[in-house]
Amino acid sequence: MAILSDRDIKRYIEDGLITIDPLDDPERQIQPSSIDLRIGNEFKGFRVIRKPCIDPKDPSDIESYMETFHVEDGPFIIHPGEFALATTHEYIGLPDDLVARVEGRSSIGRLGITMHVTAGYIDPGFHGRITLEISNIGKMPVALYPRQRVCQIVFETMTSPAERPYGHPSRDSKYIGQTRPQTSRIKDDYEIKNSRL
Repeated sequence: MAILSDRDIKRYIEDGLITIDPLDDPERQIQPSSIDLRIGNEFKGFRVIRKPCIDPKDPSDIESYMETFHVEDGPFIIHPGEFALATTHEYIGLPDDLVARVEGRSSIGRLGITMHVTAGYIDPGFHGRITLEISNIGKMPVALYPRQRVCQIVFETMTSPAERPYGHPSRDSKYIGQTRPQTSRIKDDYEIKNSRL
């Protein structure tokens, strides 16, 4: 695998192989080996609920733990120890022969904010807004402003195009085309949905 350089990123975008929409400021957003992405204006955070656990087999359980916040004017404040979901402002599309990783920007990380805690890998063929899994591991609340650059996407070439890319009819692509922060759809995993556990 090889990481695309800024030159290759521009070429892939110009050729319509990578979609970044909108890409309002390419000179500022395209870095030497990545593209800076901005945070959207919708967030999901956990409610405090007195239940013993989140149960992936309960179809109504996961959604009931979260509430949605729309931020139009001003910031979303994430407090120490909190976890929230958001999406990138940009809609992303990948061809069948590229994978991508989302990483937090160093300037945000130095505030104690992680932008993509565990699931920063983006499959070939994915299209949609990327859900950001945000945590504040610092000691102070931090303000996050819609359309602020918070993370970066890195593209890697594959040895050949995927035979069954994300979104393929035979795959279980639960988040294809997402445009809003999505809570976990673990209840749709094959082994849970078919009571294999």
